[in-house]
Amino acid sequence: NDIEYIFSYYYNKMEYARFSSSLGKYVGYNEIGVKQAAVWNKDASELARMKAQKETYCKHNVDID
Repeated sequence: NDIEYIFSYYYNKMEYARFSSSLGKYVGYNEIGVKQAAVWNKDASELARMKAQKETYCKHNVDID
């Protein structure tokens, strides 16, 4: 429960959107990011795919370390 998976999207060295497993959704940080996050958040399969990354990527690597 202490693990959080964060996947950030950058353009020109500025973060415009991020998926956070603790929130379970995308969050936008500027006008374009907010619009894109809304599109991604409407797609249930995209959210399920990103939520699964915590299990597949994070927990797998924590067990190795």
